[in-house]
Amino acid sequence: MSVRMYKSFTPSLQESTWVDESAVVIGRCELAEDVSVWPNATLRGDVNDIQIGARSNIQDGCVLHTTHESDISKGSKCIVGEDVTVGHNVVLHGCVLENECLIGMGAVVLDNAVVQTHVLVGANSLVPAGKVLESGYLYLGSPVKKIRELTQEEKAFFKYSAQHYVKLKNDYQEA
Repeated sequence: MSVRMYKSFTPSLQESTWVDESAVVIGRCELAEDVSVWPNATLRGDVNDIQIGARSNIQDGCVLHTTHESDISKGSKCIVGEDVTVGHNVVLHGCVLENECLIGMGAVVLDNAVVQTHVLVGANSLVPAGKVLESGYLYLGSPVKKIRELTQEEKAFFKYSAQHYVKLKNDYQEA
C-alpha cells in the first residue's frame, strides 16, 4: 500500500482499515474502522481534508480530491459517511456523501454537492457542484435528475453492500 505524507500531514488509518497495495492515500486523509480502498484508487488529501466513515468502500480506480481555501473560496473537503459504497472509477471532488448511499460506477460528484442518506446515484451520472440530492431517491443522468423513490429493499441494500465489502477486505487482509 502507498500511504504518503504531504508536507506535515500523514494519513490516519485504523488497524481494521485496508488499502490495496496499488492504491494511493496521501496527506490529510482520515479512514475509519473497516474502510476499504481498492486497487488503483487515489485519495489525494493535499489541499484539504478527506474523511471516510466506518465500513465504507472506495472501489477500483476511484479518485477523491478536494478544493483548497483561498481568498475567493472557503474550500471543499471530501467527506464520505458510514456504510457508503463508492463504485468503480467514481470521481468525488470536494463533496459530501452522507451515510448508507451508493454511487454507481463512473459517476462524478463535484464540489459542495451533498448526497444525503439513502440515495442511489446511477452509473455515469454527474452531480453538479452545489447540488443537494434528497434522501430516499434514485438519481440518474448528466446532470442528475430525481427519477423515483427508492424501495425499502433498495435502502436495505446499502447496508448489505457495505457489510459485503467489509467481509471481502477481511479476506484480503488475511491472505
